Amino acid sequence: MKKRELLERLSQENHGILKTSDAVSLGISKPYFLEFIKRNEYEKAAHGIYLAPDAWEDGMYILQSRCPQAVFSHEAALYLLDLAEREPLKYTVTLKAGYKTTNLSNQGVKVYTVKKERYPIGITEAKTPMGHTVRIYNAERTICDILQSRSQVEIQDRQAALKGYVRRKDRNIPLLMEYAKEFKVDKILRTYLEVLL
Repeated sequence: MKKRELLERLSQENHGILKTSDAVSLGISKPYFLEFIKRNEYEKAAHGIYLAPDAWEDGMYILQSRCPQAVFSHEAALYLLDLAEREPLKYTVTLKAGYKTTNLSNQGVKVYTVKKERYPIGITEAKTPMGHTVRIYNAERTICDILQSRSQVEIQDRQAALKGYVRRKDRNIPLLMEYAKEFKVDKILRTYLEVLL
């Protein structure tokens, strides 16, 4: 397969988004890749990330491409898990403690940090509204996160998430309780569940 065809297929598979790193991993040189980008009028979305002229910008996918350590959490995860009544005003992500968050915060991203032992708990994947796969926390971890950060999460968002969660067929109450103990929100969670279940 020719380099041009490889790039066209890659662009199609990624809904019109091309990354320099993906092209290089396919054995395509940076100069050839940049010439392809220029010739086909791709627009630079971020460092090493380019959008086809007819592509929709997927802010979540681009954010995670720029910062692969970021896991969508809190309100952003609720939205992707279909546990929110509205799209979040800001993207919310979680990173390991010690990660420099200034750049993300300056770009309007709400950043939470956790101890490195708690960071991987509940990581899963979901599709963005544009069809790209991103890393998020599962529903059980997200419920615990919003209870732990309840002073920073709107009460109606918390209530909608908890009501939506208990209605889900795939809910996992034992796992939720296990996470709640780990994140020290088991008492408040029990109070909510007694009302909702």
